[in-house]
Amino acid sequence: MHPATKSFSRFIGCDVGKSEIVAFDSGTGKPLTIANTKQGLAAFAAGLTPGVLVVCEATGGYELALLAALTAAGIAAHRADARKVKAFIRSYGTLGKTDLIDARALSNYGAERQAKLALWQAPDARRQRLAALVQTRLDMVADRVAYQNRLGAPGADLVRQHLRKVLNGLTAQIASIEAEIKTLIQADASLRRDTRALETVDGVGKVVSFELLALMPELGTLDRRAITCLGGLAPHPNQSSKKDGYRRVKGGRYMIKSILFMGALAASRSKGPLGEFYHRLLAKGKLKMVALLAVMRKMLTLANARLRDARLAA
Repeated sequence: MHPATKSFSRFIGCDVGKSEIVAFDSGTGKPLTIANTKQGLAAFAAGLTPGVLVVCEATGGYELALLAALTAAGIAAHRADARKVKAFIRSYGTLGKTDLIDARALSNYGAERQAKLALWQAPDARRQRLAALVQTRLDMVADRVAYQNRLGAPGADLVRQHLRKVLNGLTAQIASIEAEIKTLIQADASLRRDTRALETVDGVGKVVSFELLALMPELGTLDRRAITCLGGLAPHPNQSSKKDGYRRVKGGRYMIKSILFMGALAASRSKGPLGEFYHRLLAKGKLKMVALLAVMRKMLTLANARLRDARLAA
């Protein structure tokens, strides 16, 4: 996605469902219902004109067909963060929830926030495939951990052979996905360049590099403050009157912290710059977890800078 660079005069909010989309058009002040099919979405997009901004929420992937149809027709769109939209609706004192209420709210959200909204940009097909493979691998790794825990639980002897079969199958599938990811990266010059750039950061190996590329496509395009906020690693102030409370990291993409944690552990134990940075923080009296979070934050900002520089040099 890229930042909005123009103003819009008409806003259409779309509440996306599996089979149909309820929309509200600020230009007509009327709702409409659109079939969530290729033909229905193409007809809807074809009837729109420049100057329109369509706003929808992430809805488990059901919104992707709408975004693809709008992109093909040259119509600007924004995929909104559901938490921000819900807070926006609550700010009006609205307690009810219907598809039309949500669609109207999305239209109003676009009108009020348009200057700060990032416009949807169709992802590169290879990177989209990488993201799907990486997310599937992460799900399978989580399942494998769950079954390994069950294997060690009391009473597991009764079903041990079944659990081992599931574990062996998951391990084989994870290895197969990793091989496919490696092949995909090797076949694409830009992915090879990006992974090489990321691997120059202490604590970032092959697995962490492709996970960051897949789950944080904005990496290399944002400034350091924005990227740490997106990664959930920015310390947010907690100040009121004379109180200046402890700053905590919160928000962002929770998976990024999980991905960087093990890499930060390795980097903190190394003799490299990040290891020295970690021990300097400990010497100043910082708690180990606070120092480790600082290492994770520095890893992310370094990855962002290295990726940006590699792309500029290409």
